[in-house]
Amino acid sequence: MRTHPLVQWTVSEAAEAQYRLVEAFRRQFDGLEALQAGDYGAPADLGRSRATAKIEAALAEFFEAEEVVLVPGAGTGALRNALMASLEPGASIIVHAAPPYATSSVTFRAMGLDLLACDFNDANALAALLKRRPAMLYLQHSRQRLEDHYELAELIAAARDISPETVLLVDDNYTALQLPRIGTQLGADLSAFSLFKLLGEPGVGCVTGKSELIARIRADNYSGGTKIHGPVAIASYKGLVYAPVALALQAEVVEAVVERVNRGEVPGARQAYVGNHQERCALIQLEEHDAQEVIAEALKYGAAPYPVGSQSKYEISPMVYRLSRAMCEDDPGLARRMIRVNPFRSGPDTIIEILTLALANCGKQA
Repeated sequence: MRTHPLVQWTVSEAAEAQYRLVEAFRRQFDGLEALQAGDYGAPADLGRSRATAKIEAALAEFFEAEEVVLVPGAGTGALRNALMASLEPGASIIVHAAPPYATSSVTFRAMGLDLLACDFNDANALAALLKRRPAMLYLQHSRQRLEDHYELAELIAAARDISPETVLLVDDNYTALQLPRIGTQLGADLSAFSLFKLLGEPGVGCVTGKSELIARIRADNYSGGTKIHGPVAIASYKGLVYAPVALALQAEVVEAVVERVNRGEVPGARQAYVGNHQERCALIQLEEHDAQEVIAEALKYGAAPYPVGSQSKYEISPMVYRLSRAMCEDDPGLARRMIRVNPFRSGPDTIIEILTLALANCGKQA
């Protein structure tokens, strides 16, 4: 078995991204505005808070996008808004041949979309479906299955060549501010992701992309209760400035943990892999213990047993958890013998100690 992790920023590259985020902010806010919390409401000339408009402009500069809109509902809300703005109910949409994320399934069902499943690792199969001129190609940037190895840029280029009118939407949750480019920077029409997963405020989603599609999202979110107001927008941006470096450090820790587990430092762990399933994590195959047993034991030694946002500002202790729901559905047997470890803000020594203690004490009476 092998995984195909995505190539993330180094710490020095992530620091440059942090500097660019600050520079984009400086272009929008003067020194006094930078110390203010932001405004509420929707002035008639903007249709949203002035501070929100400036944050969206800063994000558009950073992500090299025509437009950016902030929406409620975090990553789920961002994807839902993008789908509703781009498609009519019942439209045909190509999706990866893997169990979809549960919250995406809700939107697919509610819109009555015609899902055309295709293995994105098979370029010929995707090309054949694209020749049917579907309304949308829905792309997952992070991995959904262990064997996934497709390159997003190649899929986008193929779709543009075969079916230029097809809308390309990329789910960039777990990849924004971790990889050099998101979907829209690679040629997609829209990218959608959560700012909550980037140390932002809970419930804030982001959609980048084509002006005409972003305009539809703004129109759909006309009322005040469907907007992200200035204070939340500013607080989210100030949090996400720290995300690139934090996530690059996390990626380094994942590499270190995988190397040490594979050197035999954790009795009871058979093999470890670097993965992007969903977030950057260490996937650890167990010798004999059941994954749920190990998760329950790791809790006693300080490991978080479930995510809050899988990268949120509330998470600092490492997480020892099951595989993603999509992966568990894809291979239930694998889910019983493998755990997912996200370091969050911790170092490799902490994780190795937790895993060693948890595995050593599995099956023992308290």
